[in-house]
Amino acid sequence: MAEFNDEWRDLMRRAQNGDRAAYGQLLEGVLPWLRRYVGRRWSRPDGQEDLVQEILISLHRARRTYDPARPFEPWLAAIARHRLLDAGRRHRRDPTDPVAEVPETETFSISQANREAREEDSPYGDPGKLRQVIATLPRRQRQAIELVKIREMTFAEASRASGVSISALKVAVHRGIKTLRLRLSAGDVSEREQ
Repeated sequence: MAEFNDEWRDLMRRAQNGDRAAYGQLLEGVLPWLRRYVGRRWSRPDGQEDLVQEILISLHRARRTYDPARPFEPWLAAIARHRLLDAGRRHRRDPTDPVAEVPETETFSISQANREAREEDSPYGDPGKLRQVIATLPRRQRQAIELVKIREMTFAEASRASGVSISALKVAVHRGIKTLRLRLSAGDVSEREQ
């Protein structure tokens, strides 16, 4: 990826100086990367190409803000991430989608970012207690939480890994999070359901 970063950074630097051909090369170069990025994170294939186009428009609008001294890919990924979050919010407001209200941005991940958060600031408190409560969830909910929230798989990846449909995974994650909140707020870690 470093070679793409250097190439894309150079193309963007030239585009910022008015080189239209370099800008065209840059857009052609990032397009397959964007399609893969969106495809891994957006489980609805009908909206993926629209999202890619929205990201390209945002890239175009923000192109003057790019600092060529910095790597290009993280800058582009930040734009893509924001467009995906916007699309997720729009999607959740869609009353015709029965699983649209699943809060996909919630996380119980124990990633570095979460580890760095101060425990007293966390609504879930002790990570060990959280693991205990997760272990008490019904099997389907526990599996969905582990795949999507802890291992940070996309719903499509988790579906392939578990053999469960994306819709069923979304419902299981939603219910699992709801159950975890109730149990953590009640301090109940002893009840075990199978």
